[in-house]
Order: sequence, then C-alpha cells, then structure tokens
Amino acid sequence: MDEDLKALRARIDSIDDAILKLLSERAGIAQQVGRAKNGEKIYRPEREAQIVRRLRETNSGPLSGEVVERLIREIISACRALEQTTRIAYLGPAGSFSQQAVHKHFGHEAEALAKADIDACFHAVETGRADFAVVPVENSTEGAVGRTLDLIVSSPLKICSEVMLPIHQTLMRKSASLDGIARIYGHAQSLAQCQQWLNRHLPNAERVSVVSNSEGARRAAAEPDAATLGSEAAAELYGLVVVESRVEDEVSNTTRFLVLGQTDAAPSGKDKTSLAMGAANQPGAVVKLLQPFADAGISMSKLESRPARGSNWEYLFFVVCNAHRQDPRLAAVLAEVEARAAFLKVLGSYPAASA
Repeated sequence: MDEDLKALRARIDSIDDAILKLLSERAGIAQQVGRAKNGEKIYRPEREAQIVRRLRETNSGPLSGEVVERLIREIISACRALEQTTRIAYLGPAGSFSQQAVHKHFGHEAEALAKADIDACFHAVETGRADFAVVPVENSTEGAVGRTLDLIVSSPLKICSEVMLPIHQTLMRKSASLDGIARIYGHAQSLAQCQQWLNRHLPNAERVSVVSNSEGARRAAAEPDAATLGSEAAAELYGLVVVESRVEDEVSNTTRFLVLGQTDAAPSGKDKTSLAMGAANQPGAVVKLLQPFADAGISMSKLESRPARGSNWEYLFFVVCNAHRQDPRLAAVLAEVEARAAFLKVLGSYPAASA
C-alpha cells in the first residue's frame, strides 16, 4: 500500500511539474500576443469567452465545468496582468457580491476598485480612472436594478460582457446566536431576497436598508444587537460570526452583472445584444417595435419597461436578444426598429455568460 501511495504521489509531482512548465509557456505566448497587438486593448471579452466555452464543452471531468472555468479565468487573469493592470470599478466596499463578480470574471490579478455607489462606478470608467465597471442589473428573485438601467441609457459606456453570480445570503453578527437581534442591515435587494426567512425567524427585528451589504457588515461589527445580510467573505473581512448560511428564499437566487467599457465586444459565436427603445405614443406602437424580432426569428431573453426620465407616463423598453448586432438578421431588424421607434439605443453586444 505504501509503495502504491508513493507511486501515485510521484505521478502527481510529475504532473505538477508539467503544469508549471505549460503555464510558463502559455504566459510567454500571451506576452508575445500582447506585443503583436501594438497597443490594442488587452482584455478581449469575446476571445476569453471562446476559451472558457471550449474548455467547458470538452471537459470530461471529474472537475465540474464551473471549476474549470474558475481555473482558466485565473490563468488568463495572471497572463493579462503581465502585460497591463486591469482596473475594475465595482459597488463596494470590499466583501460585496459585486466584488465576487469581479473576481469571477476578471480573476484576482485585476485591480478591484471599490466605489460608493453605482453612479461612481460609471463615472470611474467614463473619466478613465478605471478600465471597466461591474454593476448589478437584475436579480432572479427581485428583478431589475433600476439605477443601472437609468444610467446606461445616458452613459456613453457599452456593455461588453455579463456575469451570472449565484447569490447565497448569509446572516452574520458579532455572536453566533439569533437571540437579541434588534436590527438587520442589508441592501434593499438582499432584504427582499430573504424576507420569508426573516419573517419566520426574526419577525420583530427592524430591517434597515443600507447602500451595500458591506456597509451593513461594518455597522453590525460595531453594534452587538445588530446583524447583517451578505457574503461569507464580508463576515471574514469585518470579524463577524456566521449565524445562518443560505437564508435566501430561492435556492436558485442569481444576480446578473454587466461589464461596462468604452466599447462592446466582437462576435464570439454565442452572443447577446441589449437595447433601449422608446415607443411612439399611439395604439399598437409597442407591438410594431417587437414584431420585427419575431419575423426574423430572433428570440428575446428579456423585456423590461421603465419610466422614461423627464417624461411622465412614458416608458423605455429594455430588450436583451440572443444575437450579436453584427449578425445580418439583427442588423436588419435594428434598421427597421429605428424607423419605427421614438428612441433606440444599442447598449452593447457581448458574449453570453455560462449558466
């Protein structure tokens, strides 16, 4: 038995040596690619999506596709950092789900810049203080994040990628008991995602909405009778004890984040395009805007209405369709819609995230 174990460990050592050699070779080739670009952008979302997609599809296990994606994105992150530091603005403070989305998509070698609110994330990229922003746009339980939708209509930034992050809410405080909790801090979305659990277990505790769960963790760390919702990473950062894990009401609770930059992405082979449209104030106007998509056989994965800023009782319609804007079918549809719409803005084309 001991000899068999020694032999297996020797094989692992040999494989580790081969992995290290291949990683070094990959990093060297990535540097060559960077030099060949002659100053072009280092982050290419469509190329990274193609790499991740191919490896997930050819993965035969035993590692899951999610694990394979996490490993390759960290390798890509490390190789990208050899050429250029990528600065990513996100809704902070540290320990937020937005920071987790940054790490999931860009890896830990990117420079994550915590911002006080979503407006500041947009502004950081618009003014060049960050290369990209990662902002929440919708949750599978609680729906759209209105501020993100409002800002993206007026901003020159484009959607260049998306991140799907499973959200597991944790209840945390200074002590490991539910007893004596008078207040529960949390972002409004987090409080809504956990309202049934809170109704059952802490019906008398005051629920206090804060700008981020990390801010809630900061407050709970200073108040013995308070608790907060958030990620386990926040508990570690702020010295809190996890009282209950996974207190979200829906087990499939997921938040979709957008990656925003100065330009969108080239076609990757499996893409989405986001649009904002305004309909003329006349009967059947909305149907006329949507009909060209159906006629062209282009499916829409999202249709969201939101009040138009500055106009009472008028609405913008946010659409996510499953095609790239350079797809001839979608290009023809957009030309037709533009002729019919009171307002049309292409918010960006980008690779569809892995489920």
